[in-house]
Amino acid sequence: MTSKKRKTAPEEPFKEALLKTGSQFVADYLGPKWFPEWTHPKTGDIYSIELEKAADIKPDDLLTCFDLIKETSLKDYESSRDGWHPAKKKTEMKSPELRYVLVKDKSAAIRGFTSLMPTFEQGQPVIYCYEIHLKPELQGTGLASLLMGFHVEIARNLPPITKVMLTAFLANQHAVKFYKKLGFEQDPISPVPRKLRFGKIFTPDYMIMSKRVRADDDAGEAT
Repeated sequence: MTSKKRKTAPEEPFKEALLKTGSQFVADYLGPKWFPEWTHPKTGDIYSIELEKAADIKPDDLLTCFDLIKETSLKDYESSRDGWHPAKKKTEMKSPELRYVLVKDKSAAIRGFTSLMPTFEQGQPVIYCYEIHLKPELQGTGLASLLMGFHVEIARNLPPITKVMLTAFLANQHAVKFYKKLGFEQDPISPVPRKLRFGKIFTPDYMIMSKRVRADDDAGEAT
């Protein structure tokens, strides 16, 4: 059985987006939905929120983000089929097309972050959420929902993008439930269990999820 080939969307909007500075990116794709500061609902502590290109992040800050991934997700990586590969992850994190949203405390220490990229998945234009990780004191505060809202807002303001996508480990059901609560669903391109040779069954250990922000027919217009 063959599937209908997806039409490849124009790449010009992506090229323009990738060239923008952090401040231009915020102004053009987030506008009034951007929050440069966030107040912890329980402690009252104020955190700054910054958006930067991967190339502009200080090496120490990038290392802090890497350490935060290890702190929150190392077990999920190690138990997955592909495993944990530090060098590969560090290389991925330096991809020039990535944008980082950094959450810093009053001492300018990173306490959380999310990263995203305008890209194509099987010819379909999307905003892909690569990472979202928070220190324990920021979990369950509504900050994760705010950060994911940035992804959605960028997608809405960057036609011809129609949806936000991400990959979630199935072992991390807390994360899967969180994404579903935000309106994400299993994407059609997500792998599913299938029978292999000699009766073996392939069972994926991750799910590709997506949230649609506009219909395909509206991809040429911002909502």
